[in-house]
Order: sequence, then structure tokens, then C-alpha cells
Amino acid sequence: MPARTRTAERYARAVTAALAAVACLLLAANAGPTSTAGSPAPAGETAPRLEDVASVNR
Repeated sequence: MPARTRTAERYARAVTAALAAVACLLLAANAGPTSTAGSPAPAGETAPRLEDVASVNR
């Protein structure tokens, strides 16, 4: 039968595991590609031209 661990030791392991999980989530969230300043916007993210927008007052 395994030896019993102290309560403080179990809490210390839990806190360490929680900090490691948060660090992994932060690294994964920021791992995406970066955009450069000179690159054009993707096709769906540009504003429509004024000629293409229907006016309400016409």
C-alpha cells in the first residue's frame, strides 16, 4: 500500500499543476500567426465601397 502524503504536499502539487495548466493555456492562446503591417486585409474583412452600399435616401 502506498505511503500517505501530507495535506500540504497535496495542496502544493495541486497549485503547481494549476499554474502549469494556466501557463499552457496562455501559450496556446498566443501561438497564432502574427499579422504584418504591410499585408492586405483578407477578402471578407474590407469595408464595402460607397458605390456598392444601397442608400436609404434614394
